[in-house]
Amino acid sequence: MAYDYSSLVQTTKRWAKQALAAGWINTDAAQHLIDVNARSPETLFNHNGSRPLIVAFMGGTGVGKSSLLNRLAGKAIARAGVERPTSREVTLYHHHSVAIKHLPEQLPLAQIKTAEHDNESRKHVIWIDMPDFDSTEQSNKHQVLEWLPHIDVLIYVVSPERYRDEKAWRLLLAEGGRHAWLFVLNQWDRGLTEQYEDFKQQLHKAGFADPVIFKTACAEGLQADEFAALESTISSLATEHIVAQLEQRSSRIKKDELKQNLQNTGRLLGSRAAFQQLPELWQDQWQRSTQVLQQGFAWPIQQLARHYADHAADLLSNPAAGKYAATGAKLNLWDDWAEARFDDALDEFVSNADQLGIPVSPLKKQLSALRDKAPKIVQAQSELAARQALANPGNALHRGFLKSMRLCEIILPLAAICWVGYQVFIGYYTSNMSEVAYLGVDFAIHSSLLIAITWLTPFFILKKLKPSLEKSALRGLNKGLNNAINMIDGEVLLVIENIVNQHAEQIKQLDGIIELCGVADADQQSSIDSNSPLARMLID
Repeated sequence: MAYDYSSLVQTTKRWAKQALAAGWINTDAAQHLIDVNARSPETLFNHNGSRPLIVAFMGGTGVGKSSLLNRLAGKAIARAGVERPTSREVTLYHHHSVAIKHLPEQLPLAQIKTAEHDNESRKHVIWIDMPDFDSTEQSNKHQVLEWLPHIDVLIYVVSPERYRDEKAWRLLLAEGGRHAWLFVLNQWDRGLTEQYEDFKQQLHKAGFADPVIFKTACAEGLQADEFAALESTISSLATEHIVAQLEQRSSRIKKDELKQNLQNTGRLLGSRAAFQQLPELWQDQWQRSTQVLQQGFAWPIQQLARHYADHAADLLSNPAAGKYAATGAKLNLWDDWAEARFDDALDEFVSNADQLGIPVSPLKKQLSALRDKAPKIVQAQSELAARQALANPGNALHRGFLKSMRLCEIILPLAAICWVGYQVFIGYYTSNMSEVAYLGVDFAIHSSLLIAITWLTPFFILKKLKPSLEKSALRGLNKGLNNAINMIDGEVLLVIENIVNQHAEQIKQLDGIIELCGVADADQQSSIDSNSPLARMLID
């Protein structure tokens, strides 16, 4: 299905604006796409169905463009002088049936001179006399550039003295493929055959295999020239079929140019392979930075562990007070040094990504949030791990052993008391039956010692093997720091994943527009017979 060029331009501009806002392309690249010209001859006037062929005289100062238009009209409708006149205005010469009530905004009707005629043979042609392109007045050049997209056929007028004009020649080379061209060597009464051949050779170098050149002389009383042939050629082009072919060819060329611009812009987005290297690139960078951070955190962690141990009771019974005590001591792990090292890591990662040809603005924008988030992650994880370590000091084996000692501290004395009670009862019963003396002093001493030993031994072990709060806090802080480092790593990897997905989406949208350019060309392309007169007027 064909896709209208103006729609492609609007789609391109929308993409360029959002890509610029997101930082995927720079201002110059975006502006280059935003400035793409969607104007064409068919957009110049409102028309239903077929439209006139739009033909313009273009050339340098004093070559006789206005004189040619006046000769065509049979009266003076365009200003022309004697000694190197300068055309400063645009003149439109058209049939009265062509209603010109308004023009595009950049072509104000108030600044354009119009003239009408009643010649039915010229009904399907609009003639335009353009300002001198080589004038020192910038407004002349601006007017020419504004009108060029609306022209079907450009009649490039030169004189024997000025057929090598550099400014107009550069314009021809820039605009060559977008229009059909006819060439007029005016003031031929002062020209030489060598000049004609030289001019023809220049056109051949510019891409015209067999250019159509007319020799004219606008001075009165001179011999007949080829002006009639020029007018006849223009009339032969003013058909619906030729106009449609010119429209299709112009559309195809502009779509090719748009496609090339989009492809060039696509290279600025970086390759998929480069984006796939980002996770590994960050992992290498973060591994080096982590080693530096852990070394730098060694002393602050020890100081903070000692502080947490001293305030363990407050920290566990009143978390708010514990937190205030910790912050009041200004013993936070994340200080200016850690902030600087983390910023260095991110900056170096962004710099390495830039060297891979990756647009770094989106990466910088999303990583900037982590610069503020990282200290909070480290603070939260280290404090949480420290609380958990202080709430459950020691390792699992140590805590299991102490738990068993606490049970022994209760069970062993009770068992000893029961055993002593049992011995007292048995001794008393035996003494009544056998008249043997009752339990003596030795038994009392030994039983008391047994009860004391069974209670004091677990109590002593619990006392001596009580876990160190400082070591527990240190272990918790180290664990919290490792968790924080892993979380920061995960946050950066998540940013990278988002960037990779966003890049893929940008490439998908761009490739979609490029594909539409190709589809439209395939649907609309209409070949022009190489033997037709029109083929001689085109640059392939």
